[in-house]
Amino acid sequence: MPRQTQYHKNPEAVSRLDPEQYRVTQQDGTERPFANAYWDNHEPGIYVDVVSGEPLFASVDKYDSHSGWPSFTKPISGPISGPVTGPITGPIAQPNVVERKDFSHGMVRVEVRSLHGDSHLGHVFDDGPADRGGLRYCINSASLRFIHLDDLEQEGYGEYRTLFASDTDK
Repeated sequence: MPRQTQYHKNPEAVSRLDPEQYRVTQQDGTERPFANAYWDNHEPGIYVDVVSGEPLFASVDKYDSHSGWPSFTKPISGPISGPVTGPITGPIAQPNVVERKDFSHGMVRVEVRSLHGDSHLGHVFDDGPADRGGLRYCINSASLRFIHLDDLEQEGYGEYRTLFASDTDK
């Protein structure tokens, strides 16, 4: 499969979402803690938007926050092979992840959405590991597709293998 160079909200992918994936990604839902696919996944790989396929998070930045949802200290910081190009929208943006103020449910939070797919992913909080930047990206499994390290090449994400190289391999 050739590497996808343009990510977008794919109507065909949206039509294939199961009801929970649709509720979470398209209607800003939240799945139940400890009852989702990736909260306890310890395999090496990357997590991509289930709608657009854009790379979002890597297992090297995943940690157990004891919240029942997959938690990461940071998103994947852009293409591994070069600088980020194209417009990045939203009040606070990082490659493939947009953060927006969320005033729903009587709280003030920071919502996390995919940049190109506009999928609701979850929220980011400032109670993450201090030695890793202090952030906790609390993400719904329903908004993600996991691609195992062994499958990165065949899935078109081979450039992200470098995230898993040890310091002695670089």
